[in-house]
Parts: sequence; C-alpha cells; structure tokens
Amino acid sequence: MTQRAPHLEKNMKYALTFVLLTVAGSALAAPHEGSAFIHDYDTDHDGKVARAEFDAVRADRFKTTDANHDGWLSEDEYVGEYSGRLEQQLAVSELTEEKKVEERQRQIRQAHVRFGVLDKDKNAKIVQAEYDASGARAFAEQDDDRDGTVTPVDAAATAARQLAARERAAK
Repeated sequence: MTQRAPHLEKNMKYALTFVLLTVAGSALAAPHEGSAFIHDYDTDHDGKVARAEFDAVRADRFKTTDANHDGWLSEDEYVGEYSGRLEQQLAVSELTEEKKVEERQRQIRQAHVRFGVLDKDKNAKIVQAEYDASGARAFAEQDDDRDGTVTPVDAAATAARQLAARERAAK
C-alpha cells in the first residue's frame, strides 16, 4: 500500500471538503445540514462551531421562538420562527421565483413534520428539554470526529454520509 505525505493527505481532505460544501451549498440547506449548520451557529466567525457556541444560539433561539413567553413552543411559534429564517434564505437565493415558491412550501411542510417529531410526548408543545434533546442530536450528527467542535471537515463528512443515505434510499 502506498503511503501519502501528510501534507498531501491534508490538502486532499481540504479539497474534498471544498467540493462537498460547494455541492451542498448549491441548494437551500436545512438548518442542520453542514454548511448551513456552521453558518447558523458560528457566532465568533472562526469557521467552526464549538458546543458552547451551539448551545448559546439554541438557548437564545428557544427564547426568541417562545413569542408569548410561556416556557414552551406551540406549532405556530415553531413554524413561524423557522419561516422567518427561511424567508431570509430565500431572499438571497438565486432560485427562480417559481422554485422559491416550491422550496417555501416544501420547507414549511417539513417544519410541521419536525414539530411533530420533536414533540416527543405528543402534547402539542415543545418544552425546553425536548428542544435541547433535538439540539444535542443535531450537534452529534454534525460532529463527525466527536471532538466537541463542528468544522468544515466534519460538515463535509456529514454531507457525504447524508448524500449516500439519500442515494441508497432512492434505489
């Protein structure tokens, strides 16, 4: 077996990361997919997301989403908050207006589905614990090397896994 020089291995990894993020970034990304994940949670703009950064954004997002401050999220609050973020993404998207309408409809349908999944006890409320558990799963999925930080390399590996899973499902 041929061994590669360490710098070549590193350069190949960065090239793969670039290609995968470019492909993943060409479509509107859900909030928990690689490049969108880093974009949404990298508050110190260092190109990666530490778990503490992620948790702080999630805590703030829960408070903001809880519009009536009753300590839990209704479906209207949850979908409404996501809809606002989606509209910001669509505003800068290069999709045609027709494709934006399709994407909006698809994403909002999916937000309703996500609410149902996150509401584990099916009481039509997402409480902080349910929201936090969802966040922990999302972070763990993105942190490919399990070091407590999501980097572009982690995001690329996750994107590759997700693409492979979609391709297997499509067969």
